Amino acid sequence: MTKYEILYIIRPNIDEEAKNAVVARFDEILTSNGAVNVESKDWEKRKLAYEIKDFREGLYHIVTFEAETSSEATSEFDRLAKINDDILRHMIVKVEA
Repeated sequence: MTKYEILYIIRPNIDEEAKNAVVARFDEILTSNGAVNVESKDWEKRKLAYEIKDFREGLYHIVTFEAETSSEATSEFDRLAKINDDILRHMIVKVEA
């Protein structure tokens, strides 16, 4: 199993209930596709280096998990994050020991 980190930025004008729903949905996407969810936590609201979709701030969320190297979990997360309007940007990183 390979360890991964996903950092994604949620639009700042979302209410708390909707944000929790987005986080729960994307955690479920990972676990239902074979990933072992180690940790999922909010960072904070931060100012962006440049404007993204007319937003100057974003809510940062990080997920650490383990999955197979050619995992369905990472590709499905990537596919769905690209088409979700609540996620401004995301980045999947393979963590090396």
